Amino acid sequence: MTIFTIGYEGRSINEFLATLKDYGVNTVVDVRELPLSRKRGFSKTSLANNLSEIGIGYVHWASLGCPKDIRNRYRQDQDWQRYTVGFLKYLKTQKRAISELALLASAKNCALLCYEADFNFCHRSMVAHAVSIVGSMAVEHITASDTRSEKVASIRRAAA
Repeated sequence: MTIFTIGYEGRSINEFLATLKDYGVNTVVDVRELPLSRKRGFSKTSLANNLSEIGIGYVHWASLGCPKDIRNRYRQDQDWQRYTVGFLKYLKTQKRAISELALLASAKNCALLCYEADFNFCHRSMVAHAVSIVGSMAVEHITASDTRSEKVASIRRAAA
């Protein structure tokens, strides 16, 4: 079994939906604490409706979102290591949610959703890792063709 992750940054709603279909996802698990978006089609109600129209379920799991104090601190200091430590500490308090999500992911083809295109800089990768351990499953990150990690790798290669 595999649990997927996906970010919608840089994607239109139609591209996003097509990608989910390509991967055979049948349930999107929204792990944003506040499932709101300025990007059309990605706020909770409209996203759930768009997914429903193509036969994909939607679940919002607020307790697996990043708490506001950790997000705000990251916005101020841009310290990813500090963010990671803070979120992992919080995630340890969410054992029940992780177990329940692992159970869901073992029965459904799930994709964890958040905004960031690059899973390396998004809490969803940490949630997916925790779920993969509990549920003994693989993690696959669905990426766009121009993610931040690919740009960083390209810059590092050019600098070497």
